[in-house]
Amino acid sequence: MTAYSRHQAPPLRGHHAGALERTILIGLIAFLTVVDLFGTQAILPALARSYGETPAAIGFAVNATTMGMAVACLGVAYFSHRINRRRGILISLTVLAIPTALLAIAPDLATFTFLRVAQGLCMACAFTLTLAYLGEHCSATDAGGAFAAYITGNVASNLFGRLLAAGLAEHLGLPVTFLSLAGLNLLGAVIVYVWLTQSAMATARDEPGAPPLSIWAEHLRNPLLRPSFAIGFCILFAFIGTFTFVNFVLVREPIALGQMSLGLVYLVFAPSIVTTLLAGRVVQRFGTRPTLWGSLAVAGLGLPLLVAPSLPAVLIGLMLIGVGTFFAQATATGFVSHAATTDRGSASGLYLASYFSGGLVGSAVLGQVFDRFGWGACVTGVGISLLVAALLAVRLRPMAEKPLPETGRDVPAPAPAAVP
Repeated sequence: MTAYSRHQAPPLRGHHAGALERTILIGLIAFLTVVDLFGTQAILPALARSYGETPAAIGFAVNATTMGMAVACLGVAYFSHRINRRRGILISLTVLAIPTALLAIAPDLATFTFLRVAQGLCMACAFTLTLAYLGEHCSATDAGGAFAAYITGNVASNLFGRLLAAGLAEHLGLPVTFLSLAGLNLLGAVIVYVWLTQSAMATARDEPGAPPLSIWAEHLRNPLLRPSFAIGFCILFAFIGTFTFVNFVLVREPIALGQMSLGLVYLVFAPSIVTTLLAGRVVQRFGTRPTLWGSLAVAGLGLPLLVAPSLPAVLIGLMLIGVGTFFAQATATGFVSHAATTDRGSASGLYLASYFSGGLVGSAVLGQVFDRFGWGACVTGVGISLLVAALLAVRLRPMAEKPLPETGRDVPAPAPAAVP
């Protein structure tokens, strides 16, 4: 038995902090964990010019973080029950600052790609351990809001990280941009050290009685987790395919934006900061499957607008895709924690490994589609990924949700009462 029940919210600064402080801190840790992932995507055209590479090549290099993230997620999943959550997050964010700073002096694209993979390893360790902590310390009622807060921090990182990187690259150059991002990583480590130490968060973790590979096999036999993992793959495949290559469309005619203006485009993520926080409540009211369908449909509505030769139309399309994919990600992430029958840390790790693999594959596949067939074909590939995710969501209802007698709605089955 661990120090804290799943029905107890994690204590912050003793027992006096409220849900708002917890939400802000969870979101801030998420923001500082993945700011490198998204900030660099805002300066893709500048990097392509600096290294003299094609959109597909520089897009793959920048998104190589997802390769490291997928590997790290598997590693954390394997050793989940042995890792001190607080210490692991702290070390990951501290070490993350090293490859981030070295990107400022990367001499060629191969070195740049290697450093991005190293970034991904560190980011994913912090990301996965934080999600494992939330799954272990939050009740079924609170978990939806906690996961939504964490994903909302990712949304904010998409917005403000891109704005910051674009502004710094425009006025101070690429080296200063990467050094500034490294500073944000260290700030995240400081916040984790102060908050998690003062809140006395013990290493509340699952203690599986079977070897890790047996736990993985159990997760993969779970008829609810298999489609969840695949849905995560499809979500980031679509997201990366959209927000990586739209940069090159926006700097070309007929839109022809400058670097700073390109950064301002990512204000399209602002609505997602608000909407993603609502994911937990929407799932509680309507169920996982309808929530996923609705969010994927919102993203799909934005696709036709992306190919219009009009900046306002493209911006509305990007906003819809951001709202839909982030909402779907928050929904799927919370679902995995509740659907796992044992060792939720490793289940979250396997989910995130699949999720980040989708980003890497999306960058590679859709990059080639973009170079060879153009933006319209790339958008079609994004649409196919969203459709596949919607079809997979059909499989999430059995055993996971049950109708309320008075309403007939689907609601998530309750999580186990305490961490084993």
